[in-house]
Amino acid sequence: MVCLFSFAVFWAAQRLARVSMIDLIVYRAEGATVLAGGDLYALRATAANLPTTYPPFAALLFTPLSLPHPDLLRILGTLGNLVLLVALVRLSLRLVGCNRFATALWVAAAAVWCEPVWTTLRYGQINLAIAVAVLWDLTRKEGHRWAGVGIGLATAVKLTPGLFVVFLLLAGLARGRHTGTYRGDPWLRQASVAVGAFLAATVGSALLLPRDSLTFWTRALFESTRVGNTEDTANQSLAGVLARLLHTDAPGGWWVAVAALVAAVGLCTAVDAALRGKGARSVLTCAMTALLISPISWSHHWVWCVPLVVFLAGQAVRSGRVYAAGVWAAAAVFFSYALWTVPHGRQGRPELDQDLGQFLLSAGYPAVGLAFVLAGFRGTDLLRTYGPGRRRSQRAREERPAAVRPARTSRSA
Repeated sequence: MVCLFSFAVFWAAQRLARVSMIDLIVYRAEGATVLAGGDLYALRATAANLPTTYPPFAALLFTPLSLPHPDLLRILGTLGNLVLLVALVRLSLRLVGCNRFATALWVAAAAVWCEPVWTTLRYGQINLAIAVAVLWDLTRKEGHRWAGVGIGLATAVKLTPGLFVVFLLLAGLARGRHTGTYRGDPWLRQASVAVGAFLAATVGSALLLPRDSLTFWTRALFESTRVGNTEDTANQSLAGVLARLLHTDAPGGWWVAVAALVAAVGLCTAVDAALRGKGARSVLTCAMTALLISPISWSHHWVWCVPLVVFLAGQAVRSGRVYAAGVWAAAAVFFSYALWTVPHGRQGRPELDQDLGQFLLSAGYPAVGLAFVLAGFRGTDLLRTYGPGRRRSQRAREERPAAVRPARTSRSA
């Protein structure tokens, strides 16, 4: 009842705010363009003249959206995203070892009010669907024949989840190095299934939409202005932070260097956590790393804050004050909407002239993500993860790294 009441109030608040769900309308236009045989990457939709930014496979998935009237589509989009939010919370709890559906409803009742979720529903975005597809894969029984399909298809829709494929590949190789064999490793198999699903979706799209596929993979993918200005306050990636810090719309070499370093640290930390059986931390470290190093990570992409706060809360129950402080700090950032208190907008590009206070207010999400990655890196055992491999022996069997899997269900979680 509490969840339904919270969702009902949320729905009313969004109606009062007259949310346009503008991205959902763009998706509808993309689907209609595919059905009409038009040029997908010449499309400009809505009064804001928004272009197509996703791969052609996404547009194929959007074709059913062209059937309902826009008003009905907005209702269906809101309902669908609320259901996806409950699914995301359920998977987040499963990741930390809690399978209580009642707990998921309580958490969802609160999570719907955090800024990334609010903005996802405000724009009619697909971020919740992407996160659910990835977590669905990573919380399945290890070795499941379809494990990897969710990540592969999510990557075919939005390229950023591809970092999870890299993570699974590195984790499988590192475990094989320790155990002396790579044959039958579930992580390597999951990575290969993800690659197969991605290629099947992408090649299939190329067969159906050859002109659009050629345009996307040779030109549109590299047009950064198609997505938006790097310095926009809503861009909560390292590139956005550096653009606002350096008062430039092209952080260039600085971003490449910082992103490469964070990618190396993040992947190293995620793999080490996986090898030590800390599945939840490994998954969330990879997610935070992907958000940080992406050229554009809009605030609504940070729906991964939901499993992050769930994880920190679970650790606080088990470990005490340090994690409790992390829960409150992360919640304060993601529920505060602070980034929208600074001057922002496409006209005049005020983010290029931020003072220190405005910069700090608009850098909250990357600060939380980076803090989480670095906190995990402090406990990383590089020698164990990347040191010389061991052949099978009694010691190797005793020290064999545990699988990436959800924590064991605990009544206290």
